[in-house]
Amino acid sequence: MLRRLISLYTRYAAAHMDVTLPRQPITDQTGEVIGYVDTTRLHAGRLQVTGWVRAARLRLVLAGAEASGTPTLRREDVAAALGLPPTLGFDLSLPDSPAILASSEAPGLIVTPLPGAAGVEPLSLPAALPRRQRARLVLSFVRALLRCLPAMLGWALTGDPAHRARIKDRLGLGLPQSGGAIDPVLLPGDDAATPEREGAPARLDIVLPVYNAFDLLQECLARVEAHTDLPYRLIVVEDGSTDTRVLPFLRDWAATRAQVDLLENPQNLGFIGAVNRGLAHAVENPAPEDRDEAAPGAVVLLNSDALVPAGWTSRLVAPLADPTVASVTPMSNDAEIFSVPAICTRTLLVPGQGDAIDAVAARIGVPATPITAPTGVGFCMALARGWLARLPGLDPAFGRGYGEEVDWCQKTARLGGRHLGLPGLFVEHRGGESFGAQDKAALVARNNAIIAHRYPGYDQSVQDFIAADPALTARLALGLAWAGTLDADRAVPVYMAHAMGGGADHWLERRVGGDLDDGKPSVILRVGTAHRWRLELVTPQGRITGYSDTAGDIIRLLGLLPRKAVIYSCGVGDPDPVELPALLMALTGPQDRTEMLFHDYFPLSPSYTLLDSDWAYRGPVVPPRADPAHSARRADGDVVSLEDWQAAWAEFAARADLVVFSDDSAAQVAAVWPGLADRIVLRPHALFHPVPRLPAPAADAPPVLAVLGNIGRQKGAVVVQRLAGLRAQDGKGPGLVLIGNIDPAYDLPGTIAVHGNYNVQDLPHLVRRHGITHWLIPSVWPETFCFTVHEALATGLPVLAFGLGAQGAAVRAAENGVEMPFDIEADLAQTVRDCMERIVSQAQPVAADRIKTKEAQ
Repeated sequence: MLRRLISLYTRYAAAHMDVTLPRQPITDQTGEVIGYVDTTRLHAGRLQVTGWVRAARLRLVLAGAEASGTPTLRREDVAAALGLPPTLGFDLSLPDSPAILASSEAPGLIVTPLPGAAGVEPLSLPAALPRRQRARLVLSFVRALLRCLPAMLGWALTGDPAHRARIKDRLGLGLPQSGGAIDPVLLPGDDAATPEREGAPARLDIVLPVYNAFDLLQECLARVEAHTDLPYRLIVVEDGSTDTRVLPFLRDWAATRAQVDLLENPQNLGFIGAVNRGLAHAVENPAPEDRDEAAPGAVVLLNSDALVPAGWTSRLVAPLADPTVASVTPMSNDAEIFSVPAICTRTLLVPGQGDAIDAVAARIGVPATPITAPTGVGFCMALARGWLARLPGLDPAFGRGYGEEVDWCQKTARLGGRHLGLPGLFVEHRGGESFGAQDKAALVARNNAIIAHRYPGYDQSVQDFIAADPALTARLALGLAWAGTLDADRAVPVYMAHAMGGGADHWLERRVGGDLDDGKPSVILRVGTAHRWRLELVTPQGRITGYSDTAGDIIRLLGLLPRKAVIYSCGVGDPDPVELPALLMALTGPQDRTEMLFHDYFPLSPSYTLLDSDWAYRGPVVPPRADPAHSARRADGDVVSLEDWQAAWAEFAARADLVVFSDDSAAQVAAVWPGLADRIVLRPHALFHPVPRLPAPAADAPPVLAVLGNIGRQKGAVVVQRLAGLRAQDGKGPGLVLIGNIDPAYDLPGTIAVHGNYNVQDLPHLVRRHGITHWLIPSVWPETFCFTVHEALATGLPVLAFGLGAQGAAVRAAENGVEMPFDIEADLAQTVRDCMERIVSQAQPVAADRIKTKEAQ
């Protein structure tokens, strides 16, 4: 048990360790300082060293592995201070593990001096975590473990995968938690909402400052005229545009429209000056309807690069019926904390998208939608006349603009005014049109400093809003509307996936990250997290995540996509997975296409590895199969037989392309569903990264067998544990090292090195560090496709695997592959040892001949 806890702590430490060690100088043999190691960081299983040095070359060395490079990163700060060329910085990293960092072995930095310069002694970097940091890490692990006790008990008693997911989440070993709960109240309904008109302004003024942007101005004005659904007066303030087309156009346009007041500034006053003139005109020249002080009123600030949709005004001003509300801002593609799909991120829209997104926003019920926010955003912001009377203008200290609305909102907030965001309205904003994007960045930086000085708590309130994101549900809904209208010819992929990591998840993350989906939005519906459903909208702008325990919420949200590609990737970890095929069918419309990906065999059996209850593989799982591993127990206690399980999944499979990644997988699927054999599509994976080709080990190198990957029971944990035990007992056989992790339930002797997580590019370092001569893939289930075996084969070193599944086929077809016999009755660890003994004995005569030849030469 102690070894298991140590193993679990090692994984916990690798995931949570993030320590920056003290700065230290680099000196030559004369004692002169020629550089500094600015940071030595231990994080996510890597040692990273950055700094600057006057040298020709550096090498970072640890346990036989090294990273090297020339100091070429630009460091203008150092150059300015010392009068040196700005090509001095370095940034080197190596794979590491808590076990190595806790040892006495110290990494070193070896510096090659410039020609003619004094030599430099190797610099010893801190070898391990500082004692205080290590104690904190151990304490946090103990606390996390205590929080896991109820879930551990639940897992031990029921085997419910939801308990296992909670354990991983509480230890921080699962997927990072993000997002928030999906609020059904903020989900779009079937019909457009009708705003409450009681107390709403009978008339409003729209203040529109104009400076250049002639082409967009015409569309902006046309939309105001066509889409404003309340009586209004449009106050256009022409602010001395340099484009000679603007003023004549506005004069002609306003002359034919009684509801338009055109104010002409003889010289440019800047955005704030123009807005203030428009506000003053609205206050000093009220329309007859606005003279009744008992009636509420509103003024809308509207940028000339904002394109309003149909029925916008009645929705925007409805919340102003509450006298405590000072401002209301709609959602937009470029509106800071009200941005869609990703918060505080600008997203360009294709023509027509803004109206399509607003059609979804209009279906969000108005009474429940206003969301309290720390500020409004002035591109399209309704101001209550009562609050405007108390604070009648924007502060000219903000120059040409940006931040002035924040100042006004903060002042009214101090007086008790509230500021609301309105998910029930979406207004397209082509931000930066008036001043230019570069000018905007400079103005924002200057004016943010003013805001920070005046309102020290404002930035924290914004950060708190972003962290809580009360608009998340609506942002997710409108983001899905955006994704579904981005490309009319594209079906948005919706992947059902697990939350356990591994090769299937790596493949999916690369796919939605752009390698295969062209960088366009995708959706992941995850199971096996702390909640029944976790919905992730993946976009180039960021990932928007919501979770729910109600399938109806998920169906309503995904129904916003006009065309989908519903793709089953994996459902392992769901508490009641026999329901998943029905949900997949409910998500699939007549126009949608479907795929079932066989990253594992969950649709064929609750034992997704096809192993029986004794963890042995006995061929394709075809009924009748009485072994209990191939039946499932539902949440209500009912048992689902293998026949019922396969029938439930067959309904979805019958309309899907059945995508397999190896010939063996095709045979497994065809054995269960022979009637669907014509739907099977073979689509082998490609490796994620190029794998470095490694030199053959020296002829006299002692054999060292490296197990590659994260090893659980089905991946051969028993085989690895038995191999380690045999070596610990008799000291015979090849050396053994684990490049990866092993399930903490299978403790290994302390003499066996366990590296932990690795990157493919680290393999040359790790091979040198551990003297690896052969790879072992000990998996005992018929894998559908084994990335690890293909990575190992690509290194050129011999690779051993049992002769079953995709891994057996891979080594059988490769020159450096070694297929081992698979017999469930045999001692598989001894099979590995026997195979290695044969390989070594066959290699010895060849090695002896090479030595004789070398001696003769």
